[in-house]
Amino acid sequence: MSGFRFLNLVRPFLPLLPEVSSPERKIPFNHKILWTAVTLLVFLVCSQVPLYGIMSSDSSDPLYWMRVILASNRGTLMELGISPIVTSGMIMQLLAGANLIEIDFNLKEDRALFGAAQKLFALIISVGHATVYVLTGLYGQPSELGAGVCLLLILQLVVGALIVILLDELLQKGYGLGSGVSLFIATNICESIVWKAFSPTTVNTGRGPEFEGAIVALFHMLFTWNDKSRALKEAFWRERLPNIMNLFATVVVFAVVIYLQGFRIEIPVKSNRFRGQRGTYPVKLFYTSNMPIMLESALTSNVYILSQMLFNRFPDNFLVRLLGVWEPLEDSQQLMAKSGIAYYMSPPHTLKSAFLD
Repeated sequence: MSGFRFLNLVRPFLPLLPEVSSPERKIPFNHKILWTAVTLLVFLVCSQVPLYGIMSSDSSDPLYWMRVILASNRGTLMELGISPIVTSGMIMQLLAGANLIEIDFNLKEDRALFGAAQKLFALIISVGHATVYVLTGLYGQPSELGAGVCLLLILQLVVGALIVILLDELLQKGYGLGSGVSLFIATNICESIVWKAFSPTTVNTGRGPEFEGAIVALFHMLFTWNDKSRALKEAFWRERLPNIMNLFATVVVFAVVIYLQGFRIEIPVKSNRFRGQRGTYPVKLFYTSNMPIMLESALTSNVYILSQMLFNRFPDNFLVRLLGVWEPLEDSQQLMAKSGIAYYMSPPHTLKSAFLD
């Protein structure tokens, strides 16, 4: 087939892009479990390795509300999480689905070029995100950090993104179980739930120190407060810290999702070759699984980053304010969208705000 093809632009980069080779033989199940555990261990270790050169990390976090679903951890190698790889996959799939790029998935070479294009695009996105993070002062003012430290921070973030890409590819090639992206998200969510339920860390509030963990705080208040009914009310409904209702709502959502995952629609089918032979083809109600949530989170994270960056520079510009107006929370430097497109892309924090909007 003659003519210019977009995927041909990726061909010169194939020797430069790191790749996980496909297994030459079938991987035993116990080996898959081992590889999955090793992948998860590497991800968790990288989630705790701090970035070298950070001067300050107490500025507003543009991904504060999205970090759980993006499997990212602020100030570490996993700062970018799965955002670059999901954003890259979303854009490439849209281009292929809309026939804006010429590709034949039946050809092994085209599949290899398409995968390489996703990987290359993910690295380019990670470079862009890392540059924006550093130059907007997320880790300290660039003038104080210096050019060398800024470049080092960008390099660390890109390396972290590359680690996520390779770990996901390792599982996708059949060495492990499932998808690396889904595994990282599930791990981050489980870690967050367990920590917010049983965290022994104390937080100094206006009423004095309180335990961060909802269950730990419940028993602490019941044993130390004289007014038991007030202690129960505070443990179930306290603000700004995890409470029992948060935990209960999470369990309910988990139960509903697991229940609906079992729903299937039986579509009747009839064979044209063998007349009279009929059967059914089951289609899961949630056949898309968690893909819509990941795509929405990746899109929202990019809007948040762009909106906060522009608002900090041009707070009075009409188009910038249309994209999002950001204000700090009470007693915190964390910014929150108050109006604009970014506001309506943000989840409501209370039932009252949901009904008012």
